[in-house]
Amino acid sequence: MLVDLLVEQGHVELLVRAASRGAWSCAKAAARELGKMAEFERAQGVLEPFVEVGWEPARWAAADLMLQAGRIQQALDWVRPEDADLASEHVCHDFAELLVKAGQVDDAIAVLTPRLDRGWLLSALVELTEGQSRDERVLDLLAPKAERARSARGEERWNLDASNAQDLQGQVLERAGRVDEAVRVLRADIAAGRFLVQNTLTAYAELCQRNGRMDELRELGIGEHAHVGLPYYARALEDRGQADEAETVLRRFMAADEWGRFRWPLIELLWRQGRIAEAVEVGRPTFDHHDACLLDGVIHLLSEAGRFDDALAILDERDAEYIDEHASWFHTNRIGLLGEAGRYEEALAYAKTLPTNVYELTSSTAWILEQSGRVDEALGLLRAGADVEAWEVAALLIQHGRAEEAMDNMPSIAELRAASRWG
Repeated sequence: MLVDLLVEQGHVELLVRAASRGAWSCAKAAARELGKMAEFERAQGVLEPFVEVGWEPARWAAADLMLQAGRIQQALDWVRPEDADLASEHVCHDFAELLVKAGQVDDAIAVLTPRLDRGWLLSALVELTEGQSRDERVLDLLAPKAERARSARGEERWNLDASNAQDLQGQVLERAGRVDEAVRVLRADIAAGRFLVQNTLTAYAELCQRNGRMDELRELGIGEHAHVGLPYYARALEDRGQADEAETVLRRFMAADEWGRFRWPLIELLWRQGRIAEAVEVGRPTFDHHDACLLDGVIHLLSEAGRFDDALAILDERDAEYIDEHASWFHTNRIGLLGEAGRYEEALAYAKTLPTNVYELTSSTAWILEQSGRVDEALGLLRAGADVEAWEVAALLIQHGRAEEAMDNMPSIAELRAASRWG
């Protein structure tokens, strides 16, 4: 957050200064911003101390800068694994990503190919090759992995890592323009129960929704996999101007579902139609539940709509037992909502009634003081707070145009580590 604020306000020199004190996140951001300005040598100078002590992320950031500067071969040689067969999965992934940036897509595929039994690397293959005219090659690599995923349930291989192979196969078929084939393959797998994880159902539902396949969506939405498919089918109906039908089917399934899985899609539908009071009532039966509680979601929707008093009224309906069980969540949300409603004095008075060990009480109170224009009081409170991190004080200073002061008072990384070890 602190680094983002400095970048947003254009404080590149302060980032460079912080980097010289050993702050890696600042060094990384400074090098990136300097690279955007084509100040490549200076950016490399920011990274150099970190590279010299063997900090691997700095080495990769330096390679990326070399690439931006047009020194492609130097960049690749800088991080090329000495023995790709022995290199870690993460090194191979990062090197493949750099190869793609350098325009060497086939070499990147070759680096990843021996490791495609790992689901996250299979996803990386699909992601890195998007728009690179390599869909047929990727589909060839995906095919045997997808077959393994199809047979995994029947063979009770529940821990198959590349269980996402079918979803990825459908994704690549779609982007290659073979939508009918993607729908047919996934539909057949789901009908036969030849898939391992719920994500396959989600991928199929999203595929059908993107491509307007209403018959298939309806089949998924009201069948045995309604718990996944119905929200997608209902949204597709709504998007086609059939909101009444979407509401009817959601209410029908909600009434028969003891788990309450269809309440949230209905709440969102009603909300989009401006029927806020009805949406709240759909969620209300869950507000005191331990499981499938929609209170937080409804409070968030009300806040997004600027209906802070309504959100506070719902919070204040909770009984003492609920408040005791969810103390930190309840109190910090109530303070925040009072602040958003502009009821600053009421928020401060309420904060004073709370135990000092309430989670983020100091930060929440400081935010109220800041919002009411009492910035110096907020800073004093944060500086005195034993549970407040240094970056919170710095962030507040930066937000109020005091970036120099913020960075001058930030401890170095060495000081922070020492405090953590011995404090």
